[in-house]
Amino acid sequence: MNLRSNLPEGSPRWATRRAQWHALGLTADDLTKPKIAIVNSSSGLAPCFSHLDPIAAAVKESVAAAGGVGFEIRTVAPTDFIMAAGGSGGYVLSSRDLLTNDIEAVVEGAQLDGMVCLASCDKTTPGQLMAAARLDVPTLIITCGYQSCGRLDTGERVDIEDVFLQAGHLKFGGITFDGLCDMSTRAITGPGVCTGMGTANSMHVVAEALGMTLPGTAPVRANSQAMWRAVRASGPAIVEAVLADRRPRTILTPDAFANAVMAVLAISGSINTVKHLQAVAREAGTGVDVYALFERYADTIRPLSAVRPNGEDTIEQFEDAGGALAVLKQLGDSLIGEAATVTGEPMAERVASAVVGDEQIIRPLADPRGGHPTVVVIRGSLAPGSAIVKLSVSEERAPTFDGVARVFNDAPSALAAIEGGVVRPGEVLVLRGLGPVGTPGMGMASQTVFALNGAGLTEHVAVVTDGQLSGLVNKGIVVGEVIPEGALAGPLGVVEDGDRISIDLTTRRADLLVDEAELTRRHERRARHEVPGGRSGWLPVYARSVEPLARGATLRGNDLPVTPV
Repeated sequence: MNLRSNLPEGSPRWATRRAQWHALGLTADDLTKPKIAIVNSSSGLAPCFSHLDPIAAAVKESVAAAGGVGFEIRTVAPTDFIMAAGGSGGYVLSSRDLLTNDIEAVVEGAQLDGMVCLASCDKTTPGQLMAAARLDVPTLIITCGYQSCGRLDTGERVDIEDVFLQAGHLKFGGITFDGLCDMSTRAITGPGVCTGMGTANSMHVVAEALGMTLPGTAPVRANSQAMWRAVRASGPAIVEAVLADRRPRTILTPDAFANAVMAVLAISGSINTVKHLQAVAREAGTGVDVYALFERYADTIRPLSAVRPNGEDTIEQFEDAGGALAVLKQLGDSLIGEAATVTGEPMAERVASAVVGDEQIIRPLADPRGGHPTVVVIRGSLAPGSAIVKLSVSEERAPTFDGVARVFNDAPSALAAIEGGVVRPGEVLVLRGLGPVGTPGMGMASQTVFALNGAGLTEHVAVVTDGQLSGLVNKGIVVGEVIPEGALAGPLGVVEDGDRISIDLTTRRADLLVDEAELTRRHERRARHEVPGGRSGWLPVYARSVEPLARGATLRGNDLPVTPV
């Protein structure tokens, strides 16, 4: 077979590789078979990854049965709730790009022929898709499922996001310490990713909408029969893709990204999908502006489902109603059916066989669950590049907010001010320094948002931040991921206490109402400073290399300078 992994027989590299692989039990015949990387981000740090090792072993067996040879490779395993403790949260997003480079180093170094990627927590799926787009070797994404959650004595369902939100209420008396511990103990009852329509499940749906999974496999209960069926089918699928030379860049086309954006809007997915999709598009060399796609389709695609916490439906109900494939079917004529898939059939053919199990859970496009888009890209003089607002499907809120700025340069200061009663109704809490360069790696702003909720200020204080927000839902008017971030030259970096800020979600604008001459003086006064994060270690390297969020916060070369001020 004409495979890149088949080195010239008798060459030094062929001979030494033959010796290495013979020691692993491979035969002479194995040396000529398709060689598949099984990308495993297994980790004992979190339940998101704790079940992946048996899956990797089963994929290897499936690849062998299909006539290939599987090699398990390991990557970093980013997990928000555990790894956000250090580096001001910067290790989480930055590890997405470490994961991409982990894959590149092995798959390119060894010249393997294809990949099966075990997708789990928030950053693994985008990191794997980025690697697929960059390396352009046939790739199959296997979604490895969501965790089961528990119930309180009242019978009320409780999951990890409930714990995260209620922790913000503790200091304000909204929950007792024992009550919080009880929720925490009951929230997770099995392996897999968070149960809500957060970043992990949203990215699993995205992977299917892009055509990079087996049909009908997202989302899925972890360790369910449905998940194991997909695992067992992975070997024949990836070997066929390699032999047919179905490369990611023939699948990750502008049409595929349009379908993925529509899917995110239809499921009221995570705002983090925006930057992740932009990163994948940039690695694929498509030139697609994902932010512009969200702006375009926000006018026509409404939420068709309302999975917790966007509504009352559970992720299990969503899966049983048909999941991602049913959502794509309900998009009707809006779906771009010509888009290719890793299994060879066009998306229209996949969708034709889909069954919508419950049209109350996954509605048709003509009868949506809500009348407004839930992932809203906004711009304006405060966010000339863009910013993102996440709305839930059902909650009603004022479309505008006008108030004076209360500025914080780090999350601990903002939290202390909320707890101390310094932040007052009518203010706009501006939290900056949490962007990819400023933290570096993006800090999490959700604790600040949830603290406002605990203090009873959700409806009375807006938030503007360059930080990362929960992939599920935010409380009140929260303008996140402002571009340019505060550490770079731009209006967010020169906002001062008392400045007037206007937010209008109807016109999709966030404006800083300060005289232009005054803003010019502030920019001129602003002193240059070093990129934060110290002089050694991964985070300062990341800060010096990361592109702006508008380019997906991917890593760059020296030809694309971004100068901090």
